[in-house]
Amino acid sequence: MPGTSQDNELRAAGDRIETLMGELAAAGPAVRGRAEELVRLLMRLYGAGLERILTAVDDAGQAATPIFARLAADDLVASLLVLHDLHPLDLETRVGRALDHVRPYLGSHGGDVKLLGIEEGVVRLRLEGSCHGCPSSTVTMKLAVEKAIEEAAPEIVRIAVEGAGDRTDPAAPSDRSDLSCPTDLVQIGGGLSGGAP
Repeated sequence: MPGTSQDNELRAAGDRIETLMGELAAAGPAVRGRAEELVRLLMRLYGAGLERILTAVDDAGQAATPIFARLAADDLVASLLVLHDLHPLDLETRVGRALDHVRPYLGSHGGDVKLLGIEEGVVRLRLEGSCHGCPSSTVTMKLAVEKAIEEAAPEIVRIAVEGAGDRTDPAAPSDRSDLSCPTDLVQIGGGLSGGAP
């Protein structure tokens, strides 16, 4: 696993790439077109290399399982695998694992989360349990869920979260006067596009 300083260097490199692409785009359509073509070609080359690596590892059979698990657990490698549609775990499995990872934290706030489905890049969830009448607890739980999913599945377009109130009937109408624990559909992270840092 990369250390903190290496993670910071990689994020800085990603930021610098975005800055350079912006500067090239400002130079005019011809320069922008060539820059985009260069990036596409590099991505295709690196994607093909990653695919060959995974194929070689996969040829090892059962011995490859811990290697795939280690690759999937590394944030940078996992985001590159997602970017090239090579991640060994499907989207639903990755989201499920992210939710399992955040459940103990949600439990410490008296809550839980249930995956309702994933359709067209939208993850639908329901926060359950009690938020103890505290709007900041609800927001904290939503942010924890959002962060976990964004890290595990950066290709997600949006996360839609149903309320975190005490109601046991999710079809029950929302009580607009109780804003401390909203139960109507709330959308967070309106565009969680990800990729390599």
